[in-house]
This record gives sequence, C-alpha cells and structure tokens, in this order.
Amino acid sequence: MSTSRHWTKSTLIFGGAAAWGLLLVSCVVADRAIVAPPQVAGATFVGSKKCEECHEDQTGHFATATHAKLALKDAKGVNIGCEACHGAGSLHVKAGGSKATIMNPGKSPEACFQCHLDKRGQFSLPSTHPVLTRDSGNGKTGNVTCVDCHDVHADSAVRGSGAAMEKMNATCAACHTAQAGPFVFEHGAVKEGCVACHNPHGSVNQKMLVARDTNLCLRCHLTMPPATAPGEVSTSSRINVGHTGELHSSDTQRGTCWSAGCHEAIHGSNVNNHFRN
Repeated sequence: MSTSRHWTKSTLIFGGAAAWGLLLVSCVVADRAIVAPPQVAGATFVGSKKCEECHEDQTGHFATATHAKLALKDAKGVNIGCEACHGAGSLHVKAGGSKATIMNPGKSPEACFQCHLDKRGQFSLPSTHPVLTRDSGNGKTGNVTCVDCHDVHADSAVRGSGAAMEKMNATCAACHTAQAGPFVFEHGAVKEGCVACHNPHGSVNQKMLVARDTNLCLRCHLTMPPATAPGEVSTSSRINVGHTGELHSSDTQRGTCWSAGCHEAIHGSNVNNHFRN
C-alpha cells in the first residue's frame, strides 16, 4: 500500500515562510562580524607582507595583538590584515609611503568605527573625550584620537605596560596627572581602576561617570540601616555609609559627596583620610 503526498498551496506557503525564518535566525545568532575596510579611492590591496617591508616596528609584534585575529583575505587569497584598518595600500606603496595615500586612524577615528560602532554612539553622549569633531560653541573639538589611549598593534590594545589594571590606569594618568597621585591617603576605588567610576568613551553623566551624583559612591559605600526596636520609627529612609557607620541622610541633600564640602579630594588626599583638602 502506498501513500502519495499532495502539496497544497497553504503547505508551500507555510513551509517557505518557516525556511525563511530559520535562515534569518541563523544569520542573527551567527558569531561573526562583517567588516568593510576603509575606502582609498583608486587603490587596490597589496597584502600585509608588503606593509612589513617598511613598518617593521608595527608588524614585528602584531602577532601578539588582539587585532591580529582580524585576518581578512581578498578575492585572490592575499592577507589584507593591515589594510582592514588602513585601506588598500597600492597607492601608498607607489607613492613611497606618502601619508596622504593611506587611512591613518591616528588622524581620524572612522577606521576604528568600521567595527566599533557602539563607541561611535558613546562618543556622541553629553560627557565624553573630544574624539568626534563637532562645534562645541567654543570652537571645534576632536583633539583626542583613539590611538592616544590604544595601541592596536600589540597586546590588548591598551597603551602602557605591566598588569592589565596598572596598564589601564597608566593610560589615563598620561593626561590626568593630578588625579593619579601618589597620595598619602588614596581612595580604594583608584586601585580598582579608573573605569570603576568612569566610562572613558562617554556617559550621560558629568565627568563620564558610570552613575549619577551620590549614587556613584553608594554603589560601594551603602550599608543596611540599623534595625529598629518594636515601636520605634523606621530608619529605612536613612542612608548609612559603609566604613564609617555614620548616617548621611542630611549630607547627601546638599549635593554630591565631592561637591557638598565633604570629600572634594575624591581621588586621594595628602592631608586627610576623609579625602578633604
């Protein structure tokens, strides 16, 4: 006994829609990135081997860099890893290394934004390092570049040396020397790293803080209020600050911890262990 399958119009429509849906899902969940190298008008790819002939300082240790994982090949199978960020290099080679014939991320962040689209958005937030060129009302900003903080040709792409946290702090300290210390009384948050309190790419909060106002400090210093005995008024509205045991409910109404006249030397102090000047 044999059975025959009759494909109806509804079955075909439903099956086609299901197949199309599976295809879309597979594209969304795939762990991959589509990268379009910066465009250099009139240039063609020459391969990273050609770049090594002149740029040994950058390519000599590039194998240790996280960006070395970005291995692209053109239609002929030539490795274009360098040109993935700098654009096709044929005109650059022909011109003997002219800077006008190649993309330089040190001059423009657009090469970095090819992959790091989220950072472009963060640099557009109200408080950020002046990476994007824009009219601030006091002239054009844009005097900081990605390569001021990142060395994409080596290691983890963060400038500096030593352990990861020390390396990151040293990068910030290169410009922010007053906040780096050393201090007699150092705020423990500084030891955890500048990014414990700041987002260097941008934030909706002042000073690129990761949380607004006193809430930033309470992320570490808030403790549970003391328990109340039966019949006593609840103290749940009080703010009890860790490490001191003192109630700060009225203090926080005057402003932030560093602007209310209490802890203005928030990164550290040489005269007071409560970080006062």
